[in-house]
Amino acid sequence: MSKQGGKKTKKTQNIVGDITTGPITVNKDGKILIKIQAKPGAKHNGITDISEEAVGVAISAPPVQGEANTELIKYLASVLGLRKSDVMLDRGSKGRQKVITATGITVDEALQRFKKEIGDQS
Repeated sequence: MSKQGGKKTKKTQNIVGDITTGPITVNKDGKILIKIQAKPGAKHNGITDISEEAVGVAISAPPVQGEANTELIKYLASVLGLRKSDVMLDRGSKGRQKVITATGITVDEALQRFKKEIGDQS
């Protein structure tokens, strides 16, 4: 049996394990993963856009010593209606591309709340 045959099987299992809906996915543990494009140093916190790649989030805190990450978690928890302990930074602590995990909410609820937040800012 060739090595390539085994690799294809593993990739198929990973794709089936995650449910994808644009920038928000569900992992096998039932937590939702939200891809974020952070924009630190803005005048106000806000959701700027929702694309297939990521949810754009403007953060008023500067990107110094993790201040923007802390503010991002706090802001997303308030938008999603969750406790800060239910929202965690999974990847991207030093870059603008981040992945946030959230528990206690569904993909559809998260998308609705992000869209509502964009509408409220207009």
